[in-house]
Amino acid sequence: MKWIVADITTYEPKQQYDVWHDRAALHFLTRESDIIRYVETLQKSVKDNGFVILGTFSEKGPEKCSGLKIKQYSLSEMTDLLKEQFEIMQCENVDHVTPTGDVQNFSFCRFKRKLAEDN
Repeated sequence: MKWIVADITTYEPKQQYDVWHDRAALHFLTRESDIIRYVETLQKSVKDNGFVILGTFSEKGPEKCSGLKIKQYSLSEMTDLLKEQFEIMQCENVDHVTPTGDVQNFSFCRFKRKLAEDN
């Protein structure tokens, strides 16, 4: 496992990975240009047949997190975002109970990177 701490809107991958796991970073990107850059970085970073696991606030989740405005994603919005180069494996909405007892609804999806010749 390799932890990377970086600004995802400027990150340049130096290698490709078998698994990309993002639980609650994508939904902080609210500008379209940042979302596009995120997807481009994801495409460069994940190997053919590699996996992507994404967790974002759903359209039933909060509109802010830690005082910051976020972008909510439905399951179809998440799959549409990655459908060009990733195949959907599984998606579901999950209620998460916070330490304070609040319930927040998340969209979680697992994708598999298509082979380069399939794109």
